[in-house]
Amino acid sequence: MGRYIIRRLLQAIPVLLGATLLIYAVVFALPGNPLAAAAAGDRVDPGVAALREHHRPGDPFLVQYWHYLTGLFHGDFGVTSAGVPVADLMAGKFQVTVNLTVTALVMEAVIGVGLGLYAALRHGRAQDSLVLASTLVLISVPALVTGFVLQLLLGVRLRQAGIDLFPVAGIAEGRRGYLLPGSVLAGTSIAYLTRLTRANLMETLRADYIRTAVAKGLSRRRVIGRHALRNALIPLITYLGADLGTLMGGTVIIETVFNLPGVGRQLFDSIHLREQPVVVGTVTLLVLVHILANLVVDLLYAALDPRIRYE
Repeated sequence: MGRYIIRRLLQAIPVLLGATLLIYAVVFALPGNPLAAAAAGDRVDPGVAALREHHRPGDPFLVQYWHYLTGLFHGDFGVTSAGVPVADLMAGKFQVTVNLTVTALVMEAVIGVGLGLYAALRHGRAQDSLVLASTLVLISVPALVTGFVLQLLLGVRLRQAGIDLFPVAGIAEGRRGYLLPGSVLAGTSIAYLTRLTRANLMETLRADYIRTAVAKGLSRRRVIGRHALRNALIPLITYLGADLGTLMGGTVIIETVFNLPGVGRQLFDSIHLREQPVVVGTVTLLVLVHILANLVVDLLYAALDPRIRYE
């Protein structure tokens, strides 16, 4: 197991290098540079001169990328045009994004697997058709529209009726402020996970070892929980691990709609202000999270299926 983890970490290095190179090339190819605008006059502020020395805008592209990469391996994600380290800027905002993503992931896992299990056990009945129709609606409606509708119905209308359950925007009310944006963020993923759970569980229930377990007289709960559901979880874990990076990337829209001060909102503002170091640093951090999530998923395979061993 230890050698497998080391091998996977070594394989992640070229992935990280390729991703950061692509991100760096695309972002710094965009027109507009706050440092160039600040240094356009006859007299250059000493602070601006120090920032230009740090970013080296006159160097060739590969030299600039090498300078950024060496700083990245030392924990330096760069400096904004105002002289603020990008790592300090993302420190508090990253916690907001993590809380939102974890809330969405928990909702996705609990509701998606639960609805998929419910639909699979009632295959061909009205309940199964209702679940499938509901997931089709979730997939069809964009998250942006869902967010505004839920803000109006569950935030504004209920508050006008004297029922204060969900904050409309912001995180001033603590963990409760993540429930509404988390449900919107997880909506489409819940639909896909429900359909995936239903399909895998229906296929597993038709397997020979399930018929054998039933023939031995095992209870229905034990057959489904210990044998069928456990084997059906492997592709679901794969989907959840891959979806973690998708959820963190999707926070750009959700944090803007619900006015959450997270990494996604910061990324949106930085693109608008042409803050290239912040954009590159934020996307690089998201790539790192995606790589680590895939590693954890691979390790969970062995815990779920004893036939899988990493030697």
